[in-house]
Amino acid sequence: MFNLSRYFSTVSFILVVLAAGLLGPLYQKLALQQLQSLAERRNIEMVQIFENSLHGPLAALLTDSVGRDARSLQATEDLARLSESALALMQDTSVFQVKVYNRLGDVIFSTDSRQIGQSRFDSPGFKAAIKGGVSSDLLRRGTLNAGEKGRTPADVLASFIPIRSNDQAVAGVFELHQNVTPFIDELERDLWWMTAGVVLTFAALYVMQFLVVRRAQGILEDQEGRLKAARDTLELQVEARTEELKRTNSQLESEIAERRQAQSKLNYLAYHDPLTGLANRRCFIERLEESLRETARRGERLAVLFIDLDQFKQVNDSLGHGIGDELLVSVATRLSDHVRLIDMLARLGGDEFICLMEGVQRTEDVEVLAQEILAAFEQPFRLGDTELFLTASVGISLFPGDGDSVLALMRNADSAMYRAKFSGRGNYHFYTPDMTRAVQERVQIENLLRRALDHGEFRVHLQPQVDTQSGELVGAEALVRWQCPELGEVMPTRFIPVAEDSGLIVGLGTWVLRETCRQFMHWRESGFDLPKVSVNLSVRQLERPEFIDTLERILDETGMDPHCLKLELTESVVMAVGDSFSLLDRLRSLGISLALDDFGTGYSSLSYLKMLPIQQLKIDRSFVEGIGRNSGDEAIIRTIMELARSLEFEVVAEGVETAEQAGFLAELGCQQLQGHLHGKAVAPAEFRARWAARA
Repeated sequence: MFNLSRYFSTVSFILVVLAAGLLGPLYQKLALQQLQSLAERRNIEMVQIFENSLHGPLAALLTDSVGRDARSLQATEDLARLSESALALMQDTSVFQVKVYNRLGDVIFSTDSRQIGQSRFDSPGFKAAIKGGVSSDLLRRGTLNAGEKGRTPADVLASFIPIRSNDQAVAGVFELHQNVTPFIDELERDLWWMTAGVVLTFAALYVMQFLVVRRAQGILEDQEGRLKAARDTLELQVEARTEELKRTNSQLESEIAERRQAQSKLNYLAYHDPLTGLANRRCFIERLEESLRETARRGERLAVLFIDLDQFKQVNDSLGHGIGDELLVSVATRLSDHVRLIDMLARLGGDEFICLMEGVQRTEDVEVLAQEILAAFEQPFRLGDTELFLTASVGISLFPGDGDSVLALMRNADSAMYRAKFSGRGNYHFYTPDMTRAVQERVQIENLLRRALDHGEFRVHLQPQVDTQSGELVGAEALVRWQCPELGEVMPTRFIPVAEDSGLIVGLGTWVLRETCRQFMHWRESGFDLPKVSVNLSVRQLERPEFIDTLERILDETGMDPHCLKLELTESVVMAVGDSFSLLDRLRSLGISLALDDFGTGYSSLSYLKMLPIQQLKIDRSFVEGIGRNSGDEAIIRTIMELARSLEFEVVAEGVETAEQAGFLAELGCQQLQGHLHGKAVAPAEFRARWAARA
């Protein structure tokens, strides 16, 4: 058994010796530091006494000492009187020697005249004092010079103290030697008394603790027997607990395996598209960032290709989102299986895919990849019994020419994709800097549009519609104009598409409708009777469930007669709106007239057209411009007129600018004309001034 008494005795003795050995020197060191600090303060005070009493002679001596040798310094007339004054001030003090140095380190005064003229420039104490500090050293000397006070041997504190002029600059240095032997002797006596006290105190503590340890040793021996019995019992309990822990550990391993599987699945979902299994946006961006760093390091090029499916929305709207999802999976599979040059393919969301081509040597290689992508859509996609033909538009950006960051390359590839889509679906296009300018202009217009309605920057202009035979005013089409403070007059062809894409067309269209109705009623109340006014509608307006309620509220607010209002819709708008028949029937039930604008440029079938509740067809200006120059345009106009007569539609021709065009249309039975021949769109005041005079 562990013998506590034996080890305690040994360790305690060692600790007592160490404590006595450490505390004695520590006390001596601290006492010497305190002694040195006190003695240094006394020396500083003594220097102040010297300066106060001998200021004049000292200042003169410091000034005259510059450039003089030791012999001339010792022959100074006032040196004896100065020495007598200094010795008188030192009388009955522990200071036994005083020296004065000039700034060059030469002794110019000393109570020991033999030291005058000596140089102490390299002395550390002098260097510290000349810089403005105070330096002191405790010295053990063998014998004292004849003029010094004290006993032999003596303990001396030498202090170097700066002498300052009136402007606080250091003019010289005092060196004072102070006899501290009595204090050192007293310190050594105190050290012996303290050491004896420490030893006695620790000895008493040792005896008391030894008795306590002896008692504790007995208790420990008694407890050992009990612990042995308890240990045997505990071992049995530990064995039982070990078996239980083994079972628990097996269960934990099973749970950890399940968690790892779940974590692996979460990691997969974080970096993959759940529908197609392709990499997602996050995965593509991280891969592209890594590829950019590696490609830049090797001085190579890479390409980013943005893929957008053409008219995919029509698939969702007509066949449902289930078929749309199946189609996306089929597209992903075909691109993965049949396009060889793709280094990474990802789905960004919706019908947008993006791919990466690394190690591009020539631009032609990227063109080959783009052609492979487009070729993947040449064969129809079979989804059960359904066969779908689909095309895609591809935009391409190249590193480093088209951008040096992930954001720039993806944004520029997206811009190039839109250019490809506008150039003709099923095509690809490389990014060019003018696309960025177009995007920037588009963003600027969108930002300014958001402010324009609140700041009253829009105006409604009206273009007359006249009877073909009589030339009388039968109506007017309301056209919006934008006078922007920054851009000046902005043509509708610039801002209407931006408003459509951004959704701002809804608010703008509602404002145009309300302003047109308000202007119409203002004219009617003031005596100018315009038979009917037309307003164009956007697909975004018709798609809003609250459109009919908004229209009825505008009619109620302005007091507008619904029979005097005509709404113009393009074929593409009618085709894009779901359940357009019921929506147009509701408009007709209100008494509002409906016109199909830009007729002949869309793709609606005749069977679809005859079911629409419209009253008027508007021949597009592109056909009217060809009258007299293009027999094909004239043939199309004749066909439209025959179709209108068979379906009992009224016909309005747009873009009529010459009498020849008006005569041709009149011969075919076109009821109304609209164009610069009878007046362009003008502000309401000018419109009334012109047509009120003809009434």
